[in-house]
Amino acid sequence: MSLEAYQAPILVTVAYAVVYFATMTYGMTVRMRLFRACKARGERFDRYFNEDRELLAADRMQLNMLEQMPLFLIGLWLHAAFVSPAGASVAGWVYVACRAIYPFLLGKRLGTIIPFRIFYATMPSYAVMVYLFGGLLLAVMG
Repeated sequence: MSLEAYQAPILVTVAYAVVYFATMTYGMTVRMRLFRACKARGERFDRYFNEDRELLAADRMQLNMLEQMPLFLIGLWLHAAFVSPAGASVAGWVYVACRAIYPFLLGKRLGTIIPFRIFYATMPSYAVMVYLFGGLLLAVMG
């Protein structure tokens, strides 16, 4: 097992972390802007019961990515180790790209209805998961 064989999955993992930290930073920026606006109006900022649509969208961006993270990374690395590092890497890059466009498809303000356009990011992401875990199942059963 050489480091060179796993260079691409390592880069995918780092890219995923960068996208995740970008969503965290965006969420923090939105929260700080709302906090300052509330303070300027003399109001108390309530982080957890706030109904601001931009804050709801920022939270959804970050939390959706966070809830998908464990399964994606497990699938990526198990597939890379036991099936194919190259296949895992290609699938991983598709997944990272989908996660990166998800916030743009979701939009900056979230209403009561989640926009249908997010399926352009979520459906390919689920297909990548099926590929990663399906390949593992085939390897185990084969």
